[in-house]
Amino acid sequence: MSSESRLQNNVDRFSGFQNDYDQHRPKAPDAVVSILTNYLGRVPSVVADVGCGTGLSSFIWLGHAGQIIGFEPNDDMRSKALSHLSQLSEEESISFVKGYSDQLALDAESVDIITCSQSFHWMEPVSTLSEFARVLKPEGVFAAYDCDWPPTLHWAVEMEYKQLMDRSEEIIAAHMPEKDRASKRDKEQHLTQIYNSELFRFSKEIVFHNIERCDAERYIGLAISQGGIQAVFKLGSKELEEQLQSFRSSVEQYFAGRTLDVMFSYRMRLGVK
Repeated sequence: MSSESRLQNNVDRFSGFQNDYDQHRPKAPDAVVSILTNYLGRVPSVVADVGCGTGLSSFIWLGHAGQIIGFEPNDDMRSKALSHLSQLSEEESISFVKGYSDQLALDAESVDIITCSQSFHWMEPVSTLSEFARVLKPEGVFAAYDCDWPPTLHWAVEMEYKQLMDRSEEIIAAHMPEKDRASKRDKEQHLTQIYNSELFRFSKEIVFHNIERCDAERYIGLAISQGGIQAVFKLGSKELEEQLQSFRSSVEQYFAGRTLDVMFSYRMRLGVK
Protein backbone atom coordinates (compact mmCIF):
# COMPACT_ATOMS: atom_id res chain seq x y z
CA MET A 1 0.00 0.00 0.00
CA SER A 2 1.31 3.45 -0.86
CA SER A 3 2.14 6.00 1.84
CA GLU A 4 -0.32 8.34 0.13
CA SER A 5 -3.16 5.85 0.72
CA ARG A 6 -2.20 5.46 4.37
CA LEU A 7 -2.08 9.22 4.79
CA GLN A 8 -5.52 9.70 3.27
CA ASN A 9 -6.96 6.96 5.51
CA ASN A 10 -5.61 8.84 8.53
CA VAL A 11 -7.27 12.04 7.33
CA ASP A 12 -10.56 10.32 6.50
CA ARG A 13 -10.75 8.64 9.92
CA PHE A 14 -11.88 11.99 11.38
CA SER A 15 -14.59 12.75 8.84
CA GLY A 16 -18.14 13.11 10.11
CA PHE A 17 -17.67 13.32 13.85
CA GLN A 18 -16.34 16.84 14.29
CA ASN A 19 -19.29 17.74 16.54
CA ASP A 20 -18.76 14.86 18.99
CA TYR A 21 -15.04 15.55 18.98
CA ASP A 22 -15.44 19.27 19.59
CA GLN A 23 -18.09 18.86 22.27
CA HIS A 24 -16.40 16.22 24.43
CA ARG A 25 -12.65 16.39 23.90
CA PRO A 26 -10.68 18.56 26.34
CA LYS A 27 -9.38 21.93 25.28
CA ALA A 28 -5.61 22.14 25.49
CA PRO A 29 -4.57 23.09 29.05
CA ASP A 30 -3.12 26.50 29.85
CA ALA A 31 0.03 24.67 30.95
CA VAL A 32 0.87 24.11 27.28
CA VAL A 33 1.15 27.85 26.70
CA SER A 34 3.17 28.52 29.85
CA ILE A 35 5.61 25.62 29.33
CA LEU A 36 6.34 26.37 25.69
CA THR A 37 6.52 30.14 26.10
CA ASN A 38 8.98 29.64 28.95
CA TYR A 39 11.14 27.32 26.81
CA LEU A 40 11.08 29.83 23.97
CA GLY A 41 11.99 32.65 26.34
CA ARG A 42 9.65 35.21 24.83
CA VAL A 43 6.09 35.69 23.59
CA PRO A 44 5.93 33.83 20.25
CA SER A 45 5.35 35.86 17.12
CA VAL A 46 4.03 32.84 15.21
CA VAL A 47 2.58 29.55 16.52
CA ALA A 48 1.70 26.78 14.07
CA ASP A 49 -0.73 24.17 15.41
CA VAL A 50 -0.44 21.21 13.06
CA GLY A 51 -3.25 18.66 12.95
CA CYS A 52 -5.33 21.19 14.86
CA GLY A 53 -8.68 19.44 14.39
CA THR A 54 -11.53 21.67 15.52
CA GLY A 55 -9.17 24.23 17.03
CA LEU A 56 -9.29 23.03 20.64
CA SER A 57 -5.50 23.32 20.74
CA SER A 58 -5.28 26.54 18.71
CA PHE A 59 -7.57 29.02 20.44
CA ILE A 60 -5.65 28.71 23.73
CA TRP A 61 -2.90 30.80 22.11
CA LEU A 62 -5.15 33.83 21.61
CA GLY A 63 -3.62 36.71 23.55
CA HIS A 64 -0.38 34.73 23.97
CA ALA A 65 1.02 34.88 20.43
CA GLY A 66 1.21 37.40 17.63
CA GLN A 67 -0.21 35.01 15.03
CA ILE A 68 -1.71 31.51 15.28
CA ILE A 69 -2.05 29.27 12.23
CA GLY A 70 -3.96 26.03 12.51
CA PHE A 71 -3.19 23.40 9.85
CA GLU A 72 -5.81 20.67 9.37
CA PRO A 73 -6.22 18.40 6.31
CA ASN A 74 -9.68 17.08 7.24
CA ASP A 75 -12.39 19.34 5.83
CA ASP A 76 -15.02 18.45 8.46
CA MET A 77 -12.72 19.12 11.40
CA ARG A 78 -11.40 22.34 9.89
CA SER A 79 -14.92 23.57 9.14
CA LYS A 80 -15.73 23.33 12.85
CA ALA A 81 -12.65 25.40 13.69
CA LEU A 82 -13.68 27.99 11.12
CA SER A 83 -17.18 28.06 12.62
CA HIS A 84 -15.70 28.93 16.01
CA LEU A 85 -13.47 31.52 14.37
CA SER A 86 -16.44 33.26 12.76
CA GLN A 87 -17.87 33.91 16.22
CA LEU A 88 -14.82 35.87 17.39
CA SER A 89 -14.89 39.63 17.29
CA GLU A 90 -11.20 39.76 16.38
CA GLU A 91 -10.09 37.22 13.80
CA GLU A 92 -6.91 38.73 12.45
CA SER A 93 -4.51 36.89 14.80
CA ILE A 94 -5.70 33.33 14.10
CA SER A 95 -6.41 31.41 10.90
CA PHE A 96 -7.13 27.84 9.83
CA VAL A 97 -5.86 26.42 6.56
CA LYS A 98 -5.78 23.07 4.82
CA GLY A 99 -2.33 21.58 5.06
CA TYR A 100 -0.24 18.49 5.72
CA SER A 101 2.52 18.18 8.27
CA ASP A 102 5.27 17.56 5.72
CA GLN A 103 4.18 20.34 3.35
CA LEU A 104 3.52 23.51 5.34
CA ALA A 105 2.88 26.73 3.45
CA LEU A 106 5.36 28.60 5.62
CA ASP A 107 8.68 30.30 4.97
CA ALA A 108 11.90 28.82 6.31
CA GLU A 109 12.74 29.89 9.87
CA SER A 110 9.46 31.79 10.24
CA VAL A 111 7.80 30.02 13.20
CA ASP A 112 8.57 30.20 16.92
CA ILE A 113 6.50 27.27 18.19
CA ILE A 114 4.96 24.24 16.48
CA THR A 115 2.45 22.09 18.35
CA CYS A 116 0.81 18.77 17.59
CA SER A 117 -2.00 18.11 20.03
CA GLN A 118 -3.01 14.44 19.92
CA SER A 119 -2.05 14.38 16.26
CA PHE A 120 1.65 13.59 15.76
CA HIS A 121 1.01 9.82 15.86
CA TRP A 122 -1.04 10.18 12.65
CA MET A 123 1.89 11.76 10.78
CA GLU A 124 4.89 10.24 9.00
CA PRO A 125 7.58 11.26 11.49
CA VAL A 126 10.73 11.58 9.35
CA SER A 127 9.34 13.91 6.68
CA THR A 128 7.25 15.77 9.26
CA LEU A 129 10.16 16.51 11.60
CA SER A 130 12.27 17.61 8.64
CA GLU A 131 9.57 20.07 7.62
CA PHE A 132 9.16 21.32 11.19
CA ALA A 133 12.90 21.93 11.44
CA ARG A 134 12.77 23.84 8.14
CA VAL A 135 10.11 26.31 9.27
CA LEU A 136 11.20 26.73 12.91
CA LYS A 137 13.45 29.62 13.85
CA PRO A 138 16.74 28.76 15.56
CA GLU A 139 15.89 27.76 19.15
CA GLY A 140 12.24 27.44 18.13
CA VAL A 141 10.25 24.76 19.93
CA PHE A 142 8.30 21.77 18.64
CA ALA A 143 5.97 19.97 21.04
CA ALA A 144 3.82 16.90 20.51
CA TYR A 145 1.47 16.46 23.45
CA ASP A 146 -1.15 13.82 24.09
CA CYS A 147 -3.83 13.12 26.67
CA ASP A 148 -3.85 9.69 28.30
CA TRP A 149 -7.07 7.77 27.73
CA PRO A 150 -9.16 7.28 29.72
CA PRO A 151 -9.11 10.22 32.15
CA THR A 152 -8.59 9.20 35.77
CA LEU A 153 -11.89 8.37 37.47
CA HIS A 154 -12.21 4.87 38.98
CA TRP A 155 -10.41 1.68 38.00
CA ALA A 156 -13.56 -0.29 37.20
CA VAL A 157 -14.98 2.39 34.92
CA GLU A 158 -11.60 2.94 33.30
CA MET A 159 -11.25 -0.79 32.67
CA GLU A 160 -14.58 -0.82 30.82
CA TYR A 161 -13.46 2.21 28.82
CA LYS A 162 -10.27 0.43 27.77
CA GLN A 163 -12.14 -2.78 26.93
CA LEU A 164 -14.47 -0.76 24.72
CA MET A 165 -11.50 0.74 22.86
CA ASP A 166 -9.84 -2.65 22.46
CA ARG A 167 -13.04 -4.21 21.16
CA SER A 168 -13.52 -1.44 18.61
CA GLU A 169 -10.06 -2.14 17.19
CA GLU A 170 -10.86 -5.87 16.99
CA ILE A 171 -14.03 -5.12 15.01
CA ILE A 172 -12.11 -2.83 12.65
CA ALA A 173 -9.47 -5.51 12.09
CA ALA A 174 -12.16 -8.11 11.37
CA HIS A 175 -14.35 -6.08 9.05
CA MET A 176 -12.28 -3.32 7.46
CA PRO A 177 -9.79 -4.21 4.69
CA GLU A 178 -6.24 -3.33 5.66
CA LYS A 179 -5.95 -0.95 2.72
CA ASP A 180 -8.77 1.15 4.20
CA ARG A 181 -7.45 1.34 7.77
CA ALA A 182 -5.74 4.29 9.36
CA SER A 183 -2.11 3.92 10.39
CA LYS A 184 -1.53 5.04 13.98
CA ARG A 185 2.04 5.16 15.27
CA ASP A 186 3.20 4.48 18.82
CA LYS A 187 3.13 7.65 20.91
CA GLU A 188 5.82 6.19 23.14
CA GLN A 189 8.24 6.62 20.22
CA HIS A 190 7.71 10.38 19.86
CA LEU A 191 10.68 11.39 21.99
CA THR A 192 12.95 8.83 20.33
CA GLN A 193 11.93 10.10 16.89
CA ILE A 194 12.65 13.70 17.88
CA TYR A 195 16.04 12.75 19.33
CA ASN A 196 17.05 10.43 16.49
CA SER A 197 16.20 13.02 13.84
CA GLU A 198 19.29 15.01 14.96
CA LEU A 199 17.36 18.15 14.04
CA PHE A 200 16.93 19.37 17.61
CA ARG A 201 19.62 20.43 20.06
CA PHE A 202 17.52 19.46 23.09
CA SER A 203 14.65 17.05 23.64
CA LYS A 204 12.62 16.10 26.68
CA GLU A 205 9.40 14.50 27.89
CA ILE A 206 7.26 16.51 30.31
CA VAL A 207 4.31 15.03 32.21
CA PHE A 208 1.55 17.23 33.63
CA HIS A 209 -2.09 17.06 34.65
CA ASN A 210 -5.19 19.18 34.25
CA ILE A 211 -8.37 19.00 36.32
CA GLU A 212 -11.65 19.48 34.47
CA ARG A 213 -15.28 19.33 35.50
CA CYS A 214 -16.98 16.30 34.03
CA ASP A 215 -20.41 14.70 34.26
CA ALA A 216 -21.52 11.28 33.08
CA GLU A 217 -22.60 12.45 29.64
CA ARG A 218 -19.25 14.06 28.95
CA TYR A 219 -17.28 11.03 30.14
CA ILE A 220 -19.38 8.80 27.89
CA GLY A 221 -18.93 11.32 25.10
CA LEU A 222 -15.16 11.13 25.46
CA ALA A 223 -15.33 7.42 24.73
CA ILE A 224 -17.69 7.91 21.77
CA SER A 225 -15.37 10.57 20.35
CA GLN A 226 -12.52 8.06 20.04
CA GLY A 227 -11.62 7.36 16.43
CA GLY A 228 -11.92 3.59 16.82
CA ILE A 229 -15.52 3.73 17.98
CA GLN A 230 -16.38 6.23 15.27
CA ALA A 231 -14.82 3.91 12.69
CA VAL A 232 -17.04 1.06 13.94
CA PHE A 233 -20.09 3.29 13.58
CA LYS A 234 -19.07 4.10 10.00
CA LEU A 235 -18.85 0.38 9.26
CA GLY A 236 -22.51 0.09 10.22
CA SER A 237 -21.59 -2.59 12.75
CA LYS A 238 -23.81 -3.17 15.77
CA GLU A 239 -21.26 -5.34 17.55
CA LEU A 240 -20.42 -2.62 20.06
CA GLU A 241 -23.97 -1.74 21.04
CA GLU A 242 -24.33 -4.04 24.04
CA GLN A 243 -20.88 -3.26 25.41
CA LEU A 244 -21.39 0.46 24.87
CA GLN A 245 -24.70 0.35 26.72
CA SER A 246 -23.06 -1.49 29.62
CA PHE A 247 -20.33 1.15 29.74
CA ARG A 248 -22.92 3.93 29.69
CA SER A 249 -24.77 2.33 32.61
CA SER A 250 -21.57 1.96 34.63
CA VAL A 251 -20.58 5.57 34.07
CA GLU A 252 -24.03 6.89 34.95
CA GLN A 253 -24.10 4.77 38.09
CA TYR A 254 -20.71 6.05 39.20
CA PHE A 255 -21.46 9.73 38.59
CA ALA A 256 -24.97 9.40 40.06
CA GLY A 257 -26.00 12.78 38.68
CA ARG A 258 -22.89 14.51 40.01
CA THR A 259 -20.41 16.73 38.20
CA LEU A 260 -16.92 15.81 39.39
CA ASP A 261 -13.35 17.03 39.14
CA VAL A 262 -11.63 14.60 36.77
CA MET A 263 -7.88 14.39 36.15
CA PHE A 264 -6.67 14.51 32.55
CA SER A 265 -3.02 13.46 32.28
CA TYR A 266 -0.74 14.71 29.49
CA ARG A 267 2.62 13.69 28.06
CA MET A 268 4.52 16.30 26.10
CA ARG A 269 7.53 15.40 23.99
CA LEU A 270 9.41 18.43 22.79
CA GLY A 271 12.48 19.43 20.83
CA VAL A 272 14.35 22.74 20.62
CA LYS A 273 15.85 23.43 17.19
